[in-house]
Amino acid sequence: MTTDLETLSINNPTNLWLEIPENQQTNIWEKSQAFSTDNRRWMAYLNNLSLKTFLPWFKEEYAQNAKVFPNSATLPSIWEVTNGTGISFNGKKLVLIPSEALDISELRVPQEWVDIPNWSADYYLAVQVNVEESYIRIWGYTSQANLKNKGTYDANEKTYCLDKQHLISNLSILSIAAQLCPEEITKTETATLAELSTTQADNLITRLGNSQLINPRQAIPFPMWGALLENGAWRQGLYEQRQGMSRQWSIRQWMQNGVSEAAKQFGWATVDLRASFEGSRGTTAPAQLPTLIRKIAISGAEYELLVKPKGEIQNRTWRFELRPATVGEMIPVGVKLMLLTEDLQPFDGNQAQAKKPVERLYVDIALGEDEEGLVWKTEPVSDDYDYEALYL
Repeated sequence: MTTDLETLSINNPTNLWLEIPENQQTNIWEKSQAFSTDNRRWMAYLNNLSLKTFLPWFKEEYAQNAKVFPNSATLPSIWEVTNGTGISFNGKKLVLIPSEALDISELRVPQEWVDIPNWSADYYLAVQVNVEESYIRIWGYTSQANLKNKGTYDANEKTYCLDKQHLISNLSILSIAAQLCPEEITKTETATLAELSTTQADNLITRLGNSQLINPRQAIPFPMWGALLENGAWRQGLYEQRQGMSRQWSIRQWMQNGVSEAAKQFGWATVDLRASFEGSRGTTAPAQLPTLIRKIAISGAEYELLVKPKGEIQNRTWRFELRPATVGEMIPVGVKLMLLTEDLQPFDGNQAQAKKPVERLYVDIALGEDEEGLVWKTEPVSDDYDYEALYL
């Protein structure tokens, strides 16, 4: 901590002052370039600085299990369209709301972090970022319930605003309250979002994916916008569209050219397994087929999710398989592997469940001629899960 920061801490002892690691600033800026506008690049930079500074401190001081929500790979798709960074801990969630503003008279929370059911947090932290002096300041926090009850809604900006007088300035109270009042009501119910079909979502992604549209969150009613963002596959598609990227989640392309860089960030990779193709004359010819693999964790146990063609790729029959990462381990009773349509609807034969301890679960699916998007999911839900659509 610098001398200036120590002085600031003495003058404002209830606020949390943290020094931004000097050796990280350049690296974080370099990693904040993959966004559609200068404004979004800068907001991503502020969010990343806040996260990289706050999370290590929070893990050491309060919650060792604290981690990014939903996961680190999803952050670019969030920062492309709104401000804020989610952190989950001890069954709860907080959101960092960074700003460079010198005026700290109110906290302004984007509506996405309040009214999207899966995103809605227990707490919101007001973060003042001083890039030149290399520090962040947590100058207050509030619960979602307090924000809704005492705050005002700015319909033009789609934000919830809460005056400083209604914020708690001492972050240590958050931990004390959790210990003394574990049943404290921190959240209220959220409104119902719109139900979007795959066609509607595709049309919205095409329209809002134009990077010339500076603020897509203002372009459509929030119930539609919230539904689009809550579906991680659609949100990722919107992000990629705004970067001018071609589709990154085509399984056929992965088979031919390797897993895309975007998908690698989510943990996808390929392994070569010996397989057999049926030749045109009925002969069987050995070949090396790439199998797609992604490591996941369910209830703390490590698993591998595999996707591979059955026979020739042209046959359009695929197997999704779940197996323990450790040889000899078994999948416990009750675990499910499911496939859903892009708009998260089930279909006949879409799931497999362990009725007894088994070595693997799998779902085979035969597809038509047109490329289709499928979303995988497990029950219990895998750790750090967000919807991913694979196009086959």
